[in-house]
Amino acid sequence: MDILLLLIPLSLLLVGLIVWAILWAVKTGQFDDLEGPAYRILMDDEEEPPAQMPASAPDPTDDRAEG
Repeated sequence: MDILLLLIPLSLLLVGLIVWAILWAVKTGQFDDLEGPAYRILMDDEEEPPAQMPASAPDPTDDRAEG
């Protein structure tokens, strides 16, 4: 029976934290656009990725002398 004196306030505190977190998320716009990120994954990027140097090409910034 004594455990109820601990569990009831602890559960009320937990419920209060959950309500605060939900209200914060709604207030900061976390639920404004639920479908946009799902469609953004499927869309192709408009710009080309930067070209990469081949692995066999020497590094022009390498200061070591060859020879």
